[in-house]
Amino acid sequence: METFACPSCSGTLYFENLACACGQPVVWDPGARVFRDADQVTGCANRAGIDCNWAAAGSGGLCASCAMTRTRPDLSVRRNAALWAEAEAAKRWVLANLMRWGIFTARDPASPPVFDLLSELVAGGREQVMMGHADGVITINVLEADTALREKRRDQLGEPYRTLTGHFRHELAHYLFLRLEPREGFLPAFRALFGDETADYGAALEAYYASGSPPAGWQESHVSEYARAHPHEDWAETVAHALHLTDMLDSAAAMQLATPRSQVEGDAYDDPADEHTLAAALDLAIAMNHMARSMGLPDLYPFVVSAGVREKLLFVREWLPRVTG
Repeated sequence: METFACPSCSGTLYFENLACACGQPVVWDPGARVFRDADQVTGCANRAGIDCNWAAAGSGGLCASCAMTRTRPDLSVRRNAALWAEAEAAKRWVLANLMRWGIFTARDPASPPVFDLLSELVAGGREQVMMGHADGVITINVLEADTALREKRRDQLGEPYRTLTGHFRHELAHYLFLRLEPREGFLPAFRALFGDETADYGAALEAYYASGSPPAGWQESHVSEYARAHPHEDWAETVAHALHLTDMLDSAAAMQLATPRSQVEGDAYDDPADEHTLAAALDLAIAMNHMARSMGLPDLYPFVVSAGVREKLLFVREWLPRVTG
Protein backbone atom coordinates (compact mmCIF):
# COMPACT_ATOMS: atom_id res chain seq x y z
CA MET A 1 0.00 0.00 0.00
CA GLU A 2 1.27 3.46 -0.86
CA THR A 3 1.46 6.23 1.74
CA PHE A 4 -0.44 9.51 1.52
CA ALA A 5 -0.15 13.20 2.36
CA CYS A 6 -2.17 15.15 4.90
CA PRO A 7 -4.36 17.78 3.16
CA SER A 8 -3.50 20.25 5.92
CA CYS A 9 0.22 19.92 6.71
CA SER A 10 1.40 17.51 3.95
CA GLY A 11 2.70 15.12 6.60
CA THR A 12 2.71 11.39 5.94
CA LEU A 13 -0.57 9.54 6.39
CA TYR A 14 -1.14 5.80 6.32
CA PHE A 15 -4.12 4.02 4.86
CA GLU A 16 -5.79 3.35 8.22
CA ASN A 17 -5.48 6.91 9.58
CA LEU A 18 -8.51 8.83 10.83
CA ALA A 19 -6.45 11.91 11.68
CA CYS A 20 -3.00 13.34 11.06
CA ALA A 21 -0.41 13.91 13.79
CA CYS A 22 -1.05 17.64 13.25
CA GLY A 23 -4.57 17.08 14.57
CA GLN A 24 -6.43 17.31 11.27
CA PRO A 25 -9.25 14.70 10.96
CA VAL A 26 -9.13 13.12 7.51
CA VAL A 27 -11.26 11.01 5.18
CA TRP A 28 -9.88 8.75 2.46
CA ASP A 29 -11.31 9.33 -1.02
CA PRO A 30 -11.06 6.00 -2.89
CA GLY A 31 -11.83 7.58 -6.26
CA ALA A 32 -8.86 9.97 -6.11
CA ARG A 33 -6.75 7.83 -3.73
CA VAL A 34 -6.07 10.83 -1.51
CA PHE A 35 -7.01 11.96 1.97
CA ARG A 36 -9.47 14.84 2.26
CA ASP A 37 -10.15 17.27 5.09
CA ALA A 38 -12.87 15.62 7.20
CA ASP A 39 -14.42 19.05 7.75
CA GLN A 40 -15.06 19.34 4.01
CA VAL A 41 -15.96 15.75 3.01
CA THR A 42 -18.64 13.55 4.53
CA GLY A 43 -17.23 10.42 6.10
CA CYS A 44 -18.79 6.97 6.04
CA ALA A 45 -21.75 6.42 8.36
CA ASN A 46 -19.67 3.67 10.00
CA ARG A 47 -16.85 6.05 10.93
CA ALA A 48 -17.84 6.41 14.57
CA GLY A 49 -18.87 2.78 15.03
CA ILE A 50 -16.01 0.85 13.42
CA ASP A 51 -13.42 3.55 12.57
CA CYS A 52 -14.11 3.42 8.84
CA ASN A 53 -12.10 6.29 7.36
CA TRP A 54 -13.52 6.22 3.81
CA ALA A 55 -15.72 8.92 2.30
CA ALA A 56 -19.47 8.37 2.06
CA ALA A 57 -20.40 7.25 -1.42
CA GLY A 58 -24.14 6.84 -1.75
CA SER A 59 -27.45 6.04 -0.10
CA GLY A 60 -27.38 5.46 3.61
CA GLY A 61 -24.18 7.44 3.98
CA LEU A 62 -21.99 4.36 3.66
CA CYS A 63 -18.68 4.25 1.82
CA ALA A 64 -18.13 2.06 -1.23
CA SER A 65 -16.63 -0.71 0.92
CA CYS A 66 -19.18 -0.75 3.73
CA ALA A 67 -22.00 -0.63 1.17
CA MET A 68 -20.88 -4.04 -0.09
CA THR A 69 -21.59 -5.59 3.32
CA ARG A 70 -25.03 -7.19 3.14
CA THR A 71 -24.97 -8.87 6.55
CA ARG A 72 -23.25 -7.84 9.75
CA PRO A 73 -22.48 -10.19 12.64
CA ASP A 74 -24.88 -10.36 15.56
CA LEU A 75 -24.03 -7.12 17.35
CA SER A 76 -26.09 -8.11 20.38
CA VAL A 77 -23.00 -10.17 21.23
CA ARG A 78 -20.69 -7.50 22.58
CA ARG A 79 -17.46 -9.01 21.25
CA ASN A 80 -18.69 -9.05 17.65
CA ALA A 81 -18.45 -5.27 17.20
CA ALA A 82 -14.65 -5.31 17.48
CA LEU A 83 -14.39 -8.41 15.28
CA TRP A 84 -16.56 -6.79 12.63
CA ALA A 85 -14.44 -3.62 12.73
CA GLU A 86 -11.28 -5.64 12.08
CA ALA A 87 -12.93 -7.55 9.24
CA GLU A 88 -14.09 -4.34 7.57
CA ALA A 89 -10.58 -2.88 7.91
CA ALA A 90 -9.10 -5.91 6.16
CA LYS A 91 -11.78 -5.68 3.45
CA ARG A 92 -11.03 -2.00 2.81
CA TRP A 93 -7.33 -2.77 2.42
CA VAL A 94 -7.90 -5.57 -0.10
CA LEU A 95 -10.48 -3.60 -2.10
CA ALA A 96 -8.13 -0.61 -2.26
CA ASN A 97 -5.40 -2.90 -3.65
CA LEU A 98 -7.70 -4.14 -6.41
CA MET A 99 -8.74 -0.57 -7.22
CA ARG A 100 -5.18 0.00 -8.47
CA TRP A 101 -6.23 -2.10 -11.50
CA GLY A 102 -9.52 -0.24 -11.88
CA ILE A 103 -11.59 -2.97 -10.22
CA PHE A 104 -14.45 -1.56 -8.08
CA THR A 105 -13.79 1.96 -9.40
CA ALA A 106 -16.00 4.26 -11.47
CA ARG A 107 -14.67 2.69 -14.68
CA ASP A 108 -15.71 -0.81 -13.58
CA PRO A 109 -19.14 -1.47 -15.17
CA ALA A 110 -19.98 -4.61 -13.19
CA SER A 111 -21.84 -4.92 -9.92
CA PRO A 112 -19.48 -5.47 -6.98
CA PRO A 113 -19.74 -8.55 -4.79
CA VAL A 114 -21.72 -8.51 -1.58
CA PHE A 115 -20.36 -9.67 1.74
CA ASP A 116 -21.97 -11.59 4.55
CA LEU A 117 -19.70 -10.88 7.52
CA LEU A 118 -20.86 -13.42 10.06
CA SER A 119 -19.66 -14.56 13.44
CA GLU A 120 -19.77 -17.94 15.11
CA LEU A 121 -20.75 -16.02 18.24
CA VAL A 122 -24.51 -15.46 18.28
CA ALA A 123 -27.02 -14.60 20.93
CA GLY A 124 -27.59 -17.64 23.07
CA GLY A 125 -24.70 -19.73 21.79
CA ARG A 126 -22.46 -20.52 18.87
CA GLU A 127 -23.07 -21.60 15.28
CA GLN A 128 -20.89 -22.73 12.42
CA VAL A 129 -19.92 -20.26 9.69
CA MET A 130 -18.70 -21.63 6.36
CA MET A 131 -16.51 -19.14 4.56
CA GLY A 132 -16.72 -19.13 0.79
CA HIS A 133 -17.98 -17.54 -2.40
CA ALA A 134 -21.15 -18.28 -4.38
CA ASP A 135 -22.31 -16.23 -7.36
CA GLY A 136 -20.93 -12.93 -6.12
CA VAL A 137 -21.76 -13.44 -2.44
CA ILE A 138 -18.72 -13.75 -0.16
CA THR A 139 -19.06 -15.11 3.37
CA ILE A 140 -16.36 -14.33 5.93
CA ASN A 141 -16.21 -15.52 9.52
CA VAL A 142 -15.25 -12.42 11.52
CA LEU A 143 -14.17 -14.60 14.44
CA GLU A 144 -11.02 -15.09 12.35
CA ALA A 145 -10.07 -11.63 13.66
CA ASP A 146 -9.37 -13.33 17.00
CA THR A 147 -5.61 -13.85 16.78
CA ALA A 148 -5.42 -16.70 19.30
CA LEU A 149 -8.28 -18.64 17.70
CA ARG A 150 -6.98 -18.07 14.19
CA GLU A 151 -3.50 -19.24 15.16
CA LYS A 152 -4.96 -22.33 16.79
CA ARG A 153 -6.84 -23.19 13.60
CA ARG A 154 -3.80 -22.46 11.47
CA ASP A 155 -1.82 -24.95 13.56
CA GLN A 156 -4.59 -27.58 13.51
CA LEU A 157 -4.84 -27.36 9.72
CA GLY A 158 -1.09 -27.35 9.22
CA GLU A 159 -1.21 -24.02 7.38
CA PRO A 160 1.90 -21.82 7.18
CA TYR A 161 -0.21 -18.67 6.87
CA ARG A 162 -3.73 -17.60 7.89
CA THR A 163 -5.03 -14.02 8.12
CA LEU A 164 -8.22 -12.10 7.48
CA THR A 165 -6.50 -10.31 4.61
CA GLY A 166 -5.66 -13.68 3.10
CA HIS A 167 -9.27 -14.84 3.45
CA PHE A 168 -10.60 -11.76 1.66
CA ARG A 169 -8.07 -12.09 -1.14
CA HIS A 170 -8.84 -15.79 -1.62
CA GLU A 171 -12.62 -15.40 -1.70
CA LEU A 172 -12.50 -12.32 -3.91
CA ALA A 173 -10.40 -14.35 -6.34
CA HIS A 174 -13.40 -16.63 -6.96
CA TYR A 175 -15.51 -13.57 -7.79
CA LEU A 176 -12.78 -12.29 -10.13
CA PHE A 177 -12.76 -15.65 -11.94
CA LEU A 178 -16.43 -15.12 -12.79
CA ARG A 179 -15.54 -11.69 -14.17
CA LEU A 180 -12.76 -13.08 -16.35
CA GLU A 181 -14.49 -16.28 -17.47
CA PRO A 182 -16.27 -14.67 -20.47
CA ARG A 183 -13.14 -12.82 -21.64
CA GLU A 184 -11.85 -14.09 -24.97
CA GLY A 185 -8.88 -16.37 -24.54
CA PHE A 186 -9.07 -16.63 -20.75
CA LEU A 187 -10.51 -20.13 -20.27
CA PRO A 188 -8.22 -21.97 -22.72
CA ALA A 189 -5.17 -20.31 -21.20
CA PHE A 190 -6.48 -20.95 -17.68
CA ARG A 191 -7.10 -24.64 -18.30
CA ALA A 192 -3.64 -25.10 -19.80
CA LEU A 193 -2.13 -23.99 -16.48
CA PHE A 194 -4.67 -24.80 -13.77
CA GLY A 195 -6.69 -27.67 -15.22
CA ASP A 196 -10.36 -28.24 -16.00
CA GLU A 197 -12.44 -26.14 -13.62
CA THR A 198 -15.60 -28.04 -14.63
CA ALA A 199 -14.38 -31.12 -12.73
CA ASP A 200 -16.75 -32.11 -9.90
CA TYR A 201 -15.89 -29.69 -7.09
CA GLY A 202 -17.43 -31.68 -4.24
CA ALA A 203 -15.75 -34.90 -5.29
CA ALA A 204 -12.42 -33.11 -5.68
CA LEU A 205 -12.58 -31.68 -2.16
CA GLU A 206 -13.59 -35.04 -0.73
CA ALA A 207 -10.62 -36.67 -2.45
CA TYR A 208 -8.30 -33.92 -1.25
CA TYR A 209 -9.26 -34.27 2.41
CA ALA A 210 -9.08 -38.05 2.18
CA SER A 211 -5.64 -38.05 0.57
CA GLY A 212 -3.65 -37.37 3.74
CA SER A 213 -0.08 -36.22 3.16
CA PRO A 214 0.54 -34.41 -0.12
CA PRO A 215 2.38 -36.27 -2.86
CA ALA A 216 6.07 -35.59 -3.41
CA GLY A 217 6.74 -32.68 -5.70
CA TRP A 218 3.41 -30.91 -5.18
CA GLN A 219 5.21 -27.57 -4.70
CA GLU A 220 6.46 -27.71 -8.29
CA SER A 221 3.09 -26.50 -9.52
CA HIS A 222 1.07 -25.34 -6.48
CA VAL A 223 1.66 -22.35 -4.24
CA SER A 224 -0.04 -24.01 -1.26
CA GLU A 225 -1.18 -27.48 -0.32
CA TYR A 226 -4.84 -26.45 -0.52
CA ALA A 227 -4.28 -25.29 -4.11
CA ARG A 228 -4.09 -28.99 -5.04
CA ALA A 229 -7.76 -29.50 -4.18
CA HIS A 230 -9.34 -28.21 -7.42
CA PRO A 231 -8.49 -25.79 -10.25
CA HIS A 232 -10.81 -23.19 -8.72
CA GLU A 233 -8.90 -23.37 -5.42
CA ASP A 234 -5.58 -23.33 -7.25
CA TRP A 235 -6.71 -20.11 -8.95
CA ALA A 236 -7.93 -18.55 -5.69
CA GLU A 237 -4.74 -19.40 -3.83
CA THR A 238 -2.56 -18.15 -6.69
CA VAL A 239 -4.51 -14.88 -6.99
CA ALA A 240 -4.19 -14.34 -3.22
CA HIS A 241 -0.43 -14.83 -3.47
CA ALA A 242 -0.13 -12.53 -6.46
CA LEU A 243 -1.91 -9.88 -4.38
CA HIS A 244 0.28 -10.59 -1.33
CA LEU A 245 3.48 -10.16 -3.34
CA THR A 246 2.30 -7.12 -5.29
CA ASP A 247 1.19 -5.35 -2.11
CA MET A 248 4.42 -6.25 -0.30
CA LEU A 249 6.50 -4.72 -3.09
CA ASP A 250 4.27 -1.65 -3.25
CA SER A 251 4.50 -1.19 0.54
CA ALA A 252 8.28 -1.58 0.49
CA ALA A 253 8.55 1.10 -2.19
CA ALA A 254 6.34 3.42 -0.15
CA MET A 255 8.57 2.94 2.89
CA GLN A 256 11.74 3.26 0.78
CA LEU A 257 12.89 -0.25 1.59
CA ALA A 258 14.96 -1.91 -1.08
CA THR A 259 16.74 -5.10 -1.99
CA PRO A 260 19.01 -5.38 -5.04
CA ARG A 261 16.28 -6.57 -7.38
CA SER A 262 13.41 -4.56 -5.87
CA GLN A 263 14.56 -1.46 -7.74
CA VAL A 264 11.77 -1.54 -10.33
CA GLU A 265 10.64 1.30 -12.53
CA GLY A 266 7.08 2.52 -12.07
CA ASP A 267 5.09 0.81 -9.32
CA ALA A 268 4.21 -2.75 -8.42
CA TYR A 269 0.93 -2.51 -10.31
CA ASP A 270 2.57 -1.48 -13.60
CA ASP A 271 3.53 -4.04 -16.26
CA PRO A 272 1.67 -6.80 -14.41
CA ALA A 273 3.16 -9.68 -16.41
CA ASP A 274 6.72 -8.39 -16.04
CA GLU A 275 8.95 -11.20 -14.78
CA HIS A 276 11.38 -8.70 -13.27
CA THR A 277 8.65 -7.23 -11.06
CA LEU A 278 7.68 -10.68 -9.82
CA ALA A 279 11.33 -11.53 -9.20
CA ALA A 280 11.70 -8.29 -7.24
CA ALA A 281 8.69 -9.17 -5.06
CA LEU A 282 10.07 -12.64 -4.32
CA ASP A 283 13.50 -11.22 -3.58
CA LEU A 284 11.88 -8.81 -1.14
CA ALA A 285 9.94 -11.66 0.49
CA ILE A 286 13.19 -13.52 1.18
CA ALA A 287 14.71 -10.37 2.68
CA MET A 288 11.65 -9.82 4.90
CA ASN A 289 11.78 -13.44 6.05
CA HIS A 290 15.40 -12.90 7.06
CA MET A 291 14.42 -9.79 9.03
CA ALA A 292 11.58 -11.63 10.78
CA ARG A 293 13.99 -14.36 11.86
CA SER A 294 16.25 -11.71 13.39
CA MET A 295 13.38 -11.00 15.81
CA GLY A 296 12.65 -14.67 16.43
CA LEU A 297 9.39 -14.42 14.48
CA PRO A 298 7.93 -16.75 11.83
CA ASP A 299 8.66 -16.00 8.19
CA LEU A 300 6.56 -13.19 6.77
CA TYR A 301 6.10 -15.10 3.51
CA PRO A 302 6.53 -18.81 4.37
CA PHE A 303 6.13 -20.28 0.89
CA VAL A 304 8.22 -21.94 -1.81
CA VAL A 305 7.64 -20.41 -5.24
CA SER A 306 8.77 -22.79 -7.97
CA ALA A 307 9.08 -22.10 -11.68
CA GLY A 308 5.64 -23.66 -12.22
CA VAL A 309 4.07 -21.40 -9.61
CA ARG A 310 5.81 -18.35 -11.06
CA GLU A 311 4.17 -19.08 -14.39
CA LYS A 312 0.76 -19.11 -12.71
CA LEU A 313 1.51 -15.91 -10.78
CA LEU A 314 2.47 -14.15 -14.01
CA PHE A 315 -0.74 -15.39 -15.62
CA VAL A 316 -2.76 -13.91 -12.75
CA ARG A 317 -0.91 -10.61 -12.93
CA GLU A 318 -1.49 -10.51 -16.69
CA TRP A 319 -5.24 -11.06 -16.42
CA LEU A 320 -6.32 -9.11 -13.32
CA PRO A 321 -6.00 -5.72 -15.06
CA ARG A 322 -8.34 -7.08 -17.73
CA VAL A 323 -11.20 -7.67 -15.29
CA THR A 324 -12.78 -4.33 -16.16
CA GLY A 325 -12.52 -4.85 -19.92
